[in-house]
Amino acid sequence: MMKVLRRALIAVTSAFSAEIAVADDLQDGLTAFTLAQADGDATVLEKLLLLGVLDDDATVLEKRRLLADQGDADAQFFLGWMYENGNGVIKDGAEAVRWYRLAADQGNAFAQSRLGWMYMDGNGVIKDGAEAARWFRLAADQGDALAQLTLGLMYESGNGVPRDLVTAHMWTNIAAANGLKPAAYQRDYLEKQQMTPE
Repeated sequence: MMKVLRRALIAVTSAFSAEIAVADDLQDGLTAFTLAQADGDATVLEKLLLLGVLDDDATVLEKRRLLADQGDADAQFFLGWMYENGNGVIKDGAEAVRWYRLAADQGNAFAQSRLGWMYMDGNGVIKDGAEAARWFRLAADQGDALAQLTLGLMYESGNGVPRDLVTAHMWTNIAAANGLKPAAYQRDYLEKQQMTPE
């Protein structure tokens, strides 16, 4: 199976990424993908999704659900996103939360951050700032700069966490160090406006 997958990946990725118009290679790759897909190989299905070979919403949803049901955290995250945004499915916050939670429990930082926003906004769950902060913290601890900035803002305002300007500065500084420009502006604002002794 791995030999088939490797041949398929080489054929398809070379045809797309290097723009090599070799129909035989592309056809061989797609044939190999189809054979592996028939065996239910989750890695192959994921590659099909990533390469955009499956392009209609119904097929994408079906394949993502298959991967998600096999425990793939990325597929679970994407299903959550689809339900949150109504992309190819009826918008459903509670269903989005369910899929995000499955992915987040496996350590998916994107899902943890999205759960934070769902709790912050009360989308599919009861609005809960403390629970939002908990999920943002899990994502922030994995290096998610947007979650780090969000935590900084929460500590600055006291939303879901005790107001603490030193901790707010710490999180905005970490997010800025991770390359998030708005975090640098917020950190500088905190230094100039909030942390200066009167």
